[in-house]
Amino acid sequence: VVTPHPDVTSGRYAQAEFAADLSQVYRGEATPEYQDPREFYYRTFITEGLRRLLVGAIQRLTGEAVDPIIQLQTNFGGGKTHSLIALYHLAAGVNLADLPGLEPVLKEAGVKPPKEVKPAVIVGSALSPADTITKEDGTVVHTLWGEIAWQLLGPDGYAYVRAADEHGVNPGSDALRKLLSAAAPCLILIDEWIVYVRDLLGKTDMPGGTFDAAFGFAQSLTEAVRAVPGALLVASIPASDNEIGGDAGRTALERLKNVFGRMDSPWRPASAEEGFEIVRRRLFQPITDPEKHKARDVVAKAFGEYYRQHSTEFPAECRELDYERRIRDAYPIHPELFERLYSDWSTIDKFQRTRGVLRLMAKVIQILWERNDRSLLILPASVPIDDPAVKSELTHYLEDNWVPIIDSDVDGPHSLPLRIDNENPTLGRYSACRRVARTIYIGSAPTIGTANRGIDDRHVKLGCTQPGESVATFGDALRRLLDHASYLFSDQGRYWYDTHQNVTKTARDRAAQLSQETVLEEIKRLLRNEQGKRGDFVKVYPAPASSGDVPDEMETRLVILSPEHPHVKGEDSSPALRKAQEILANRGNSPRSYRNTLVFLAADRERLNELETAVRNYLAWQSIVDDWESLGLNAYQKRQAENRSEEARRTVEQQLPEAFRWLLVPVQKLGEDIEWQAIRVQGEGSLAVRAAKRLKRDGLFATEFSPTGLRMELDRVPLWRGNHVSIKQLMEDFARYLYLPRLRSPSLILHAIEQGIGMLSW
Repeated sequence: VVTPHPDVTSGRYAQAEFAADLSQVYRGEATPEYQDPREFYYRTFITEGLRRLLVGAIQRLTGEAVDPIIQLQTNFGGGKTHSLIALYHLAAGVNLADLPGLEPVLKEAGVKPPKEVKPAVIVGSALSPADTITKEDGTVVHTLWGEIAWQLLGPDGYAYVRAADEHGVNPGSDALRKLLSAAAPCLILIDEWIVYVRDLLGKTDMPGGTFDAAFGFAQSLTEAVRAVPGALLVASIPASDNEIGGDAGRTALERLKNVFGRMDSPWRPASAEEGFEIVRRRLFQPITDPEKHKARDVVAKAFGEYYRQHSTEFPAECRELDYERRIRDAYPIHPELFERLYSDWSTIDKFQRTRGVLRLMAKVIQILWERNDRSLLILPASVPIDDPAVKSELTHYLEDNWVPIIDSDVDGPHSLPLRIDNENPTLGRYSACRRVARTIYIGSAPTIGTANRGIDDRHVKLGCTQPGESVATFGDALRRLLDHASYLFSDQGRYWYDTHQNVTKTARDRAAQLSQETVLEEIKRLLRNEQGKRGDFVKVYPAPASSGDVPDEMETRLVILSPEHPHVKGEDSSPALRKAQEILANRGNSPRSYRNTLVFLAADRERLNELETAVRNYLAWQSIVDDWESLGLNAYQKRQAENRSEEARRTVEQQLPEAFRWLLVPVQKLGEDIEWQAIRVQGEGSLAVRAAKRLKRDGLFATEFSPTGLRMELDRVPLWRGNHVSIKQLMEDFARYLYLPRLRSPSLILHAIEQGIGMLSW
């Protein structure tokens, strides 16, 4: 649908090419994208701020009474130099109407641009006040004013300020006004002024003059420019410490601000969305085919519908039609990736707002192009952090050493997310863990020192998922990463990576150190908690150590077998069945009389393994909560341990009934051997409640017994002893023989008899 520029796909670009250099353009040494006016404007998105700047410049150079002095002040990488180059090309001697994007600018200016504009370009970092410059005609230039005069009119211009230049003193506004009047229309561009003048502080013997003379010249220049129609001065003033350069730079900045005062016109840097378009134009060729425009719109619509379909999973603004527009405008880069780079990464001093995004995204696009990535958009999750060049670009702006953290917890051949994805086909299908990890890193690494660090789960999913993918899969991936990652943190619904380890590794180590005996004993403790939740059973015996722990009684009871005796589906001699047979046959060393009163609940072997893992996790986290002081945990780490302990406890509660799912029920037909039915238990409630419901549903356990049912059993077996049977004998028979109904208690027989006596037909 859209193709990157050839220098991006081939990787032929140099990172320095994204650094606009006004002095290179002035010397004719810049790359075509900056040197050639047509190529420059072809790749330039004219923002609101740049449009106003160009309109005002054209009007001023034509002699209109508009602002003569413009101060460009913004943070490092905010587009100042790019704007200066755009202005420089106004004086390139080409027909401005032929430059891409300038037609509406000229229309708004409402004037005919002058055919010739004389430029003067000063780039403070390219000059030194300690050196002189010998021009091709032999003129020796010492100061900024000498350089500006010579650039405007050559030797004739230099003559206006020769004496002041040779002595390093301010030429004064009168001389400068005469110079500018002779040169008008003229354009003076000064970039990195601070870099030059800060070197003069405290020096009196430099060819470039003195600190005071430099600022006297600045004052005189502003006065002269204001007095001469057709003269325009545009200077960049840094707003970040990165460009100021220490105390000398700070002093110079304050002086320069005082000089400019209120005589300058404010300039607005590119907004975030304008920045998106700047980057998009520089990295991608324009879409000219109408069919490809339609394809782009289809992608935007698919994302919009996807967000609306799963509205609770994504930020609220994503369901609005305006978000579809943003996707179209930023295509093929997802607005969320732009938002993270412009809102979060640009807060880092060394990350230049536009240039930093260009450097990073050029490398990202090159790698994705080489890998034939098929994603619909370039999401935060698409950023190939495993690539060394991309990883370097994302880490060298940050103060701490992030490389080992990325390698272990975020992305790379041996990283945790890749390992989890490879072990789980559902996650691996989408590379879900890897994409979640990348998204969280992109969204959180610049914010770890802030109060509102990290991103919430909705923005995690926004940065990961595409139409047609299961949102729930990425939620599962996030949970798995939280359980295993050593540098991933979560608090109050926000997630971030940090450079110090979380308590997860401590919990993992403690969980691994727990003995099997300790884990099984905790499961038995949980089973003992089930003893009072009897449901319809008269009693519950949790995890009996031996058959002697289960009394030989006439009421029906549930025996929950110890976790040492799990059941295996389809296996006739599983540890659970063997233990159940032992308890059914004997009580201690004596044969059991009342065998029709016991049913057994056993754990599934595979689910038991999952329960053991959950119990290990819970015990480990709870031990950290108990030992938080001796471990030296801070308040956040303590809260994390408490939250994780509670989450682990709930997981154990959920997995206990999932593990103890097999009812083992002895049954027998008259005259045949005992058989065992293995019945899977599901439903709500305690273990005993679930078991009783299933037994009653299958007719294997009765909590009610009718007179008719009793009479049927009396006659079927028969239970009569001659022409009578004692009630005591009848109670014992029902408790003893497995071919009779399993009754909750002998009292059901008494109740049936009482009801039957009153029935004429009984």
